[in-house]
Amino acid sequence: MSEDELNLGVLCFIPYRAMETRVMEALAEAGFDDITPAQSRVFQRIGPHGTRVSELAEQARVSKQTTTFLVDQLERAGYVERVQDPTDARARLVRIAARGHAAGAVARVIEAEVEAEWTRHLGKRDAGHLRRALTRLREITDPYR
Repeated sequence: MSEDELNLGVLCFIPYRAMETRVMEALAEAGFDDITPAQSRVFQRIGPHGTRVSELAEQARVSKQTTTFLVDQLERAGYVERVQDPTDARARLVRIAARGHAAGAVARVIEAEVEAEWTRHLGKRDAGHLRRALTRLREITDPYR
């Protein structure tokens, strides 16, 4: 199959996975070798003030049971904590813990490095066009933006 035969979804997915792999490798090298890609995909959706498991499941597009399992693992490893939701005493929020913030800082450095490499490869103009096009595409593909 030639490159022009790949659909846009696959063409977006390939570089995403390349970045994800680089981030996961850097996390492991920095001592965060106990987090999996599946856990990181849930972790990435935790809001700054915490997020309910049901919302994480919906955004990650996996079952609540799977999300609960992944959050349990992240909590045991010290990446997240569960706290009471200040807007509903019956509900709990998943919030990023200190270890999670440290891992996130490592990830952001690698993400910036990868984006810089891609910009050098594409050129600033094309990288800017790509960012604008993907941002516009997000308007119709990401209900959680």
